[in-house]
Amino acid sequence: MGTRVRACIGLAIAAALIAGCGDDDFKNEARTPVRLALTGVIKDDKVTVSPAKIGAGPVQITISNQTDRVRTITLEGESITERQGPVLPGDTATIQKTLEPGSYEVRAGSEKAVRKQIQPAVLEIGKQRKNSNNELLQP
Repeated sequence: MGTRVRACIGLAIAAALIAGCGDDDFKNEARTPVRLALTGVIKDDKVTVSPAKIGAGPVQITISNQTDRVRTITLEGESITERQGPVLPGDTATIQKTLEPGSYEVRAGSEKAVRKQIQPAVLEIGKQRKNSNNELLQP
């Protein structure tokens, strides 16, 4: 029985040593920056989005249509064109994208011809925001 115990202990030690020897190529890759929530409003004369200047990374833009017409929202710039709609009067729409540095426009369109175009909001996207490695409660 003593030999079996020694053999089991020897196997347990060997298994622990083997399990402890891992490959050194594991890297703690940086997570993407935290998604920023931007808010916007469509008015009769212009679209506003706040904040208008942020760093590059994931964003969620929620826009409220405060006009009396159905609108389509378009985010356009760099190599992105994203549309949401139709957005009913008093309703909201959300666009989620990862934005690279550059200038983007958020426009509100209408299916019917209008006398005056609504002035678009301009988003200025700067350099990449820091990663979210040290942010708690992130997925």
